[in-house]
Amino acid sequence: MTDRYCVFGHPVGHSKSPAIHAAFAEQTGERIEYTAIEAPLDDFAGAWRAFVAEGGRGANVTVPFKEEAFRLCDTLSGRALRAGAVNTLILGGNALSNAFKVYGDTTDGVGLVRDLERNGVALTGARVLVLGAGGAVRGVLEPLLAAEPASVLVSNRTAARANTLAEDFRDLGMIHGGGFGAVQGPYDLVINGTSASLAGDLPPLPDELFADGATAHDMMYGAEPTVFLRWAAERGARPLDGLGMLVEQAAESFFQWRGKRPDTAPVLEALRRSL
Repeated sequence: MTDRYCVFGHPVGHSKSPAIHAAFAEQTGERIEYTAIEAPLDDFAGAWRAFVAEGGRGANVTVPFKEEAFRLCDTLSGRALRAGAVNTLILGGNALSNAFKVYGDTTDGVGLVRDLERNGVALTGARVLVLGAGGAVRGVLEPLLAAEPASVLVSNRTAARANTLAEDFRDLGMIHGGGFGAVQGPYDLVINGTSASLAGDLPPLPDELFADGATAHDMMYGAEPTVFLRWAAERGARPLDGLGMLVEQAAESFFQWRGKRPDTAPVLEALRRSL
């Protein structure tokens, strides 16, 4: 019997997730069917219920439905509770009844940290700057802080939003918030979690942003380096885009569904060639 999974989004036709999970399934010998479903903007919950009624066992969730997915879960992981959003839904029977319960998790932060570690980025003791204060950044802060960096500065165009976000995670480590004007290098790792790259824009950043041997990571990716990564490389930083994070977070979802951890390296290499 083939178990069904999917990714929900709107739009979702561009998603790489079906190709990634097909590769994971082939590699591990798991029999699954994984598709992309464009849910109505006003009825994500209905789309999920319909998928379950047709035999769905779990799903990934992308924009703009991560907060709605959070609200429909019966149980949440600790990191999903922190993030206030869910990108992985797992359907399972309750041990005390036949009722199906929905478990929600977020694997984005784990995906980011694993990609950084795979690329040899030392997080422990590092000075880290995170640009942006939206949902993408909120979803990665707990695993990032768990790696015990020396400090994390969350910087956003609206300083109050960055301050509020940092305060929500202050019990987990040395984290502060501020506006772009508060950014003073050098940093060992700079993570761009803003959507500026999609518009070809850059936040206002000082030229002396990067320490020697620093890494610049952009959560976005494409066939060509983003404007942020080009700018960072010109200033001596090693550029990393978000494709590895995408594959690593997918691998964590796959592991939660199937109990097998795929080898991400060949999948990432194939995906990179296809861009």
